[in-house]
Amino acid sequence: MEILVSNFYVTITLGDVTMQRRKRKTKKKNRGLIILGLLFVLAIVIGVYFFVFQKEAPLKDVAEKITKPKKTLKILDLNSDERPYAVMIDNNVGYTAHAGLQDAYLTYEIIVEGGLTRMMAIFKDQDTELIGPVRSARHYFLDYALENDAVYGHYGWSEFAKNDIDLLGVDNLNGITNAQSAYWRDRSVAAPHNVFTSIDNLKEAAKNRGYRTTSDDFENFDYSVDPISLDQKEGAMVANNISIRYSYYHTTGYTYDANRGVYLRSMDNQAHVDKVTHEQYYTKNIIIQKMSNHSIDSYGRQDIDDVSSGDGYYITNGYAVPIKWEKNGRSAKTSYTYLDGSKVKLNDGNTYVQIQPTDETLTITE
Repeated sequence: MEILVSNFYVTITLGDVTMQRRKRKTKKKNRGLIILGLLFVLAIVIGVYFFVFQKEAPLKDVAEKITKPKKTLKILDLNSDERPYAVMIDNNVGYTAHAGLQDAYLTYEIIVEGGLTRMMAIFKDQDTELIGPVRSARHYFLDYALENDAVYGHYGWSEFAKNDIDLLGVDNLNGITNAQSAYWRDRSVAAPHNVFTSIDNLKEAAKNRGYRTTSDDFENFDYSVDPISLDQKEGAMVANNISIRYSYYHTTGYTYDANRGVYLRSMDNQAHVDKVTHEQYYTKNIIIQKMSNHSIDSYGRQDIDDVSSGDGYYITNGYAVPIKWEKNGRSAKTSYTYLDGSKVKLNDGNTYVQIQPTDETLTITE
């Protein structure tokens, strides 16, 4: 009996255990169902939210944002710290005698003696093999080499430029004195319009002179990787043809090529063409600075009022807008602003800065 009772007791006890296990399983099952229900409700809420509030951001757009590569600037490698090289360019040689200027990301054209102009082309991260013709230094070009933190290449100098190079401590490469090996003459062209150089030659000469070859201060403009349109800016006008008169003896012109989105360059109504590629020079951006100038010696050498402020125009993509410019010191960077005071930002591409005498005619037409 005791055994039977014991067995019975054991049986009863095992039965209770089985019942308790079943109860626990039932509770777990109920909790699982509750969790599933909550997840289902949450999924509905999220679905309603995206359907009602996120119609403008479909999954396709989200995927494109994730996979779309980041745009980078083409005209300059902002991750490179290579120092720029600024080269003085003869502009008394006709419209088919220049070489290598298309590789310059920035070019200045300024009045010199005799009513003519010279240019200073600035190169960075290029390996251009033929640049020129190279001519002598003029002192006010130094200001723009300095503000772009460039090594300054030239062949000879005026007395004013020589004094200022020493005074300002300009890293210069003079083909007559300290960097003769950086330049050569093309004997098929009449002197003095036959001096040329290359980027490799300039780099080697700068290294031999012990000049700094890196720069963290070369950026003189802000660029936009997305196209900029000026048509909504204050004072905007259609600009398909631009005529910039420097004197009776010289006029620079540009014609807009809408298919390419660039301005084709001319000099004295003739297409400005590279002597090697035979292609017409072009630019994406044009900045015009109106500036006073005057003669400072019996040869008619000029000085310009560049450490000052004044008016000008920014021209790109078929439109021109009036701007203000200001330069507070010889090595200070020139600031360019729209009429509302906001900073001028350039389209991605090369730029010509045309520093034009205040009293000469500027024509911008459709």
